[in-house]
Amino acid sequence: MSAIDFWLGRHRDTAARLPGADLPWLVRLREDAIDRFADEGWPTTRRENWRHTSLAFMGQQALAAEASDKPEAVLARLRERYRTASRGQAGTHEGVASVVGAGSTANAAASAPQDLDHWLVFVDGKFAPALSAIGGLPGGARIGSLADALKQSPETVEAAFGSALDGEAPQALNAALVTDGAWIRLGRGIAIEHPIHLVFIGATVADQHLRNLVVAEAGAQATIVEHYPAGAAGSTLTTAVTRVLAAQDSHVTHLKLQQEAPEAIHLATIEAEQARGAVFASHSLSFGARLARNDIRTRLAGEGAEALLNGLYHADGRRHVDHHTRIDHARPQGTSREFYRGLLDGSARGVFTGRILVAQDAQRTDAMQRCDNLLLSRLAEADARPELEIYADDVKCAHGATIGQLDEDALFYLRSRGVDAVHARQLLTYAFAAEVLERIAHAPLRALGRAALLERLPEGARLEELL
Repeated sequence: MSAIDFWLGRHRDTAARLPGADLPWLVRLREDAIDRFADEGWPTTRRENWRHTSLAFMGQQALAAEASDKPEAVLARLRERYRTASRGQAGTHEGVASVVGAGSTANAAASAPQDLDHWLVFVDGKFAPALSAIGGLPGGARIGSLADALKQSPETVEAAFGSALDGEAPQALNAALVTDGAWIRLGRGIAIEHPIHLVFIGATVADQHLRNLVVAEAGAQATIVEHYPAGAAGSTLTTAVTRVLAAQDSHVTHLKLQQEAPEAIHLATIEAEQARGAVFASHSLSFGARLARNDIRTRLAGEGAEALLNGLYHADGRRHVDHHTRIDHARPQGTSREFYRGLLDGSARGVFTGRILVAQDAQRTDAMQRCDNLLLSRLAEADARPELEIYADDVKCAHGATIGQLDEDALFYLRSRGVDAVHARQLLTYAFAAEVLERIAHAPLRALGRAALLERLPEGARLEELL
């Protein structure tokens, strides 16, 4: 049996049990999606968008989940880590007035803000209400599972779900097999003060397929955090799609923290559509998995929209991490900023391909893109392809990329001040990465990202004492 036949069989065997199996529009979409996947197969380097990342090995890859900690223990560890990182960070909350700068802050509750957050937990691709905690919500706000939303308001979900033709072949496989995910709908002018955490834990299944839909009506505001902690060990597969529809003057901040197990395969898409004056900020922290691919796209479809794509990735051993981004400026006076930094050790490889497209009608666009990579070993590799495609003549656009090693002069300076060689390297490595974290304006989430980074760095606990 070929790899494609396996997934065709999976669709055939599970289609009747998947959420929305009684909805004709979703049944057709799933069938179109699996047909597309069958035609295209797993992407290889022959495809332009996958020039540096091949999934051909998936044809021989045997997926298997190995027993690990119980989901309750994984969640408890995550929440305790967040609580510890948040200590002393109360009183700051991302207002997202402008994503182009560091972001403004607004006062939140002064004590234990993490205890007021909303938590939606999914285990093996299905909503786990017993592990979830959703606090009081203002009228006009809906936070729950996609499977439930397909039962309660299928017409609304249909408008946000996306199509079988979206994105790449893994996104089509996701559409065909998706079992659940988050459904977040914010009514006009609704502001959710505390972050909404989406936690996806793999426990016993070898593959999970998740889709999160965020609909923010005019003037709505929210901060959404996707967590992918290390759950089941073994060669597992996660496909995840998050779609954000941001109406006029809405503000949506999205942070993704991927820490899956060392043999995991993580294929994800984040895509946003921004109306006039809408603000969307994406923070991607990719620290886990054997192979991680993140496709991040946003379309500034309305005049004066603002976007920030901000990412940090760390890979060691023989891990491979790929960020493929696209920002489409479709209307005038849009502003976008894009910053990615990579830490690559061992024989790891990091890939960044970023495209900014400025349409002819998008006059007075202000766009900037930058990717910097730090090679921490002689065998590590980095590929960076920043791209501009401009059809308007009144624009301010720039892009750039660097690939380098630690500054020997800076190392010498620290050594001369009594810092040993190992910790001097770690201090400079952390300083390189910290610039990305500083753009996360919500202080407890910034602290969580900092803690996750320190976990990945050698001597991280000792380094924390030096900071």
